[in-house]
Amino acid sequence: MPASPSSSAQAAREAVAHRLRDLRKEAGLTVVQLAAACGWHYSKTSRIENALTGPSANDIRHWCTATGSDGQAQDLVVQSINAESMYRQWRDQVRAGLRHIQDSRMQASRDTENFRIYSSSIVPGLLQTEGYARAVLGIAAGIHDLDIDDSAEAARARLERSRIIHEQGHRFIVVIEEAVLHSQVADTDAMAAQLGYLLTAGALPAVSLGVIPMTIRRTHWPEETFHIYDDKHVSVELVSAEVNVTQPSEIAQYAKAFERLRSMAVYGADARALIVKAIEALR
Repeated sequence: MPASPSSSAQAAREAVAHRLRDLRKEAGLTVVQLAAACGWHYSKTSRIENALTGPSANDIRHWCTATGSDGQAQDLVVQSINAESMYRQWRDQVRAGLRHIQDSRMQASRDTENFRIYSSSIVPGLLQTEGYARAVLGIAAGIHDLDIDDSAEAARARLERSRIIHEQGHRFIVVIEEAVLHSQVADTDAMAAQLGYLLTAGALPAVSLGVIPMTIRRTHWPEETFHIYDDKHVSVELVSAEVNVTQPSEIAQYAKAFERLRSMAVYGADARALIVKAIEALR
C-alpha cells in the first residue's frame, strides 16, 4: 500500500484505468474503435486509460459492453468509486473533533452483526477502558495538532460505543499482536486496568479474543489495524487517513488476511496467560 492517501488514491485510479485498457486490448479494439462503440471522442478513451479522467459508472458499463465484458462492469464501477472516495483525509474528520468521529461510527457498529478486528499496535476501541482510550485519543490529538483537545469526551463516547459487545445480535472476533499488551501508551494504572479488562472481555460469550505470540513462527506478516464489518466494508487506520474499502474483491483480500492472522493466534487459557504475563511485567 502506498505511503500516502493521495498516492494510494492515484494508484487505485490507475488500477481501474489499466484494467479498462486491458479489456480493450483483449477485445482486439483500437482506441478509436472503442470510442466509436461507446459513442464518444477517442481522446476520452485515451484520457481514461491514462488515469487523467475518472470514468463514470455509465462510461464503465459502455466500455464493458463494447469489449464483451459485461460481467466485470459492476466490480469495476465499485472499484472506480472506491478510488475516488476510499481515502478520507483524517484532518478533515478531526476538524469536527475526536468525539465526532466516535459518534459517527455508532450506527455502523449497530448495523453490524459480525465484527472481525485485527490490531498490531493498540487495544481495539471496542475493548478499551476509559483511561486507556483517553491516553490513546490524547496522543491522536497531539499528532494531529488539534485546536481543541476533546480527547476526554471522545474517550467517554468510545466507551459508550463499546457497550455494544454486551448487546444481543453481535459477534466479535478480535485478534491482536502480543506486542499490543506491552505497548505502554498509558500510565501504569491505566495499563493494568486495560489489561485486566481484556481478561474480562475475552470471557464474554460474544467475544473471541486471540493473541498472536511474539515467539510464534509467522505465516503472515503484521498488518495495519483494520476492522471488517460483516462483508460490507473494511476500515483501515493509517497515520494521515482512514481507508474505507467497499470493493468486494478487496474485502475478500482482507478477510483472507484476517483468517491467516487468526490462525496464528492463541485463545482461551493460552491467551489469558499472555495477558497475565503483560500485567506482571508492569510491576
